[in-house]
Amino acid sequence: MISRTAKHALNVLRCLVRDADRRMTVAELAQVTGIPSNYLSKVLNQLRKRDLVEGEKGWGGGFRLRPGAVDRPILDVVMIFDGPNGMRREECIFGLSPCDSAHPCALHQDWEKTRRAADEFLTRRRVGDL
Repeated sequence: MISRTAKHALNVLRCLVRDADRRMTVAELAQVTGIPSNYLSKVLNQLRKRDLVEGEKGWGGGFRLRPGAVDRPILDVVMIFDGPNGMRREECIFGLSPCDSAHPCALHQDWEKTRRAADEFLTRRRVGDL
């Protein structure tokens, strides 16, 4: 339902929430999360562009949460990496074809309820809850 990259981003944010009193380097975050450094740098760059983290280079540098980031919905983070079509909104989760709002499969309506509940959950829960 949520891409691996979005999951990595949520994991990074969880680490930064937990250690909010200090900056964490890419190397530290890579060690704690198990995400390869080069991949992690790309994830952090996207989080920085969307005002969730701030980074500082040099001695004592690293990444930390931006003020107010803890109040952002988790869905915002998922949308950064998965876009509006994340969680396969229009594509049948079971891979049945054709299946969409106009031509639903037998499981479509149940999945729609589940997807809406997941969206509500991700909207209600905040980065600070990680």
